[in-house]
Amino acid sequence: MKEGLIGLSSLQVASIRIISSGLVLLPLAIRHIRKYTLRQIGLIFISGLLGSVIPAILFCEAETGLDSSTAGVLNSLTPIFVIIVGALFFQARVAAIKILGMLLAFAGSLLLYYVHPNISSGNNVFNMLLIVIATICYGFNVNLVQRYMLGIPSLHIAAIALATCAIPSTIVLLSTNFTALPLDSTEVLWSLFYTAILGIVGTALASILFYVLIKRAGMVFASMVTYGIPIIAFGWGILYGEQVGWKEAGCMVIILAGVYICNAKKTQPSKI
Repeated sequence: MKEGLIGLSSLQVASIRIISSGLVLLPLAIRHIRKYTLRQIGLIFISGLLGSVIPAILFCEAETGLDSSTAGVLNSLTPIFVIIVGALFFQARVAAIKILGMLLAFAGSLLLYYVHPNISSGNNVFNMLLIVIATICYGFNVNLVQRYMLGIPSLHIAAIALATCAIPSTIVLLSTNFTALPLDSTEVLWSLFYTAILGIVGTALASILFYVLIKRAGMVFASMVTYGIPIIAFGWGILYGEQVGWKEAGCMVIILAGVYICNAKKTQPSKI
């Protein structure tokens, strides 16, 4: 996202991200979409909006004013909203051990936020709110998939969701000044390249894997993969020469301990 935003606007990055992922999966979508009813296709489309399109737009806009580490930590709110949305709108039940593990992991994320020397510099409350809204969308999407799509193969969900969502994303892209961009500019071309990679790897492939995880491990544990994002973010920081000391490492251990506790007692996804 950071590389894409160098030569493109936030809306352009978000739109091209979804369009590129939809184009990659379009052949699969065309092959399998006839197997499902209009209601099922509608639910899959909504899943694409909640799980990909809206968060992509919100995250890209937020990244214009937030550093990546802060965005990564805020994204770990996702399991909280999975439980809240599930309890309020989907009558979901969550075992106490999973709540304990989730809270421990979230506490590790908060500590990671406070111990890192530069993570909170230049933060903008509005941009932080955008990421919180995105995590709420994730919460709705995870519950939606868990409740209504367990019988649909994960590859089909991802393909149909992203291929259909590429249509409104194209409309959004054309509403910007994209057609007026200087395509002979090296900066713009590199931004397009990085955004396309983001769509293919960070959206298409990641969506397939995430839908698989929801079905195999349950919605709470699947949503807890977001606790790994701060760890990855700080890992990139080490490669780029940022200071990451024992405090950050300790917080990462707490996060992983919470994930372990959350999945220590195996339960059936339908009972979560």
